[in-house]
Amino acid sequence: MEFLTMAANRYSCRQLTDKPVEQEKIDAILAAAKLAPTGKNLQPFKVWVLQSEEAVKAMYGLTKCAFGAGLFFVVGAKKEDAWVRPYDQANFAHVDASIVATHMMLEIEQLGLGTTWVAFFDAPQLQKLYPEMADYDLIATFPVGYKADDAVPSPRHAASKPDAELFRVL
Repeated sequence: MEFLTMAANRYSCRQLTDKPVEQEKIDAILAAAKLAPTGKNLQPFKVWVLQSEEAVKAMYGLTKCAFGAGLFFVVGAKKEDAWVRPYDQANFAHVDASIVATHMMLEIEQLGLGTTWVAFFDAPQLQKLYPEMADYDLIATFPVGYKADDAVPSPRHAASKPDAELFRVL
């Protein structure tokens, strides 16, 4: 699939089935994360795969944006490990982790699965449940599964501001 076609077809899927996601697809999503570019290739991120019955149940208690998923990815950024721009001391951990998360989201689409980027979750409680997450800013969760037959994009999916508001050639 061509990239722009895939990017146009991808949507925030909020209706997933309970069909289990195969391990080879989970591995491909993690491979996409590992290939994502980061500042100086410092890779200041971690991805957690929540797939046990206990972990999935916990996620349902931490967000109302689970959408029927039986698998979740959590992406975290670690500021201490990130590249810092020397001119203004801007830390790029969140940028890098967001690039990683975007790679994952696009690979999920490429694999014929559905997801949506979820920021609406109780990160402090998730960090209490999983202390290994405590040193990371948790930037996203991805509920992942096969798209339900009646899943459709939001009516706003194709909406965009006019080009003149988004782009400027100098």
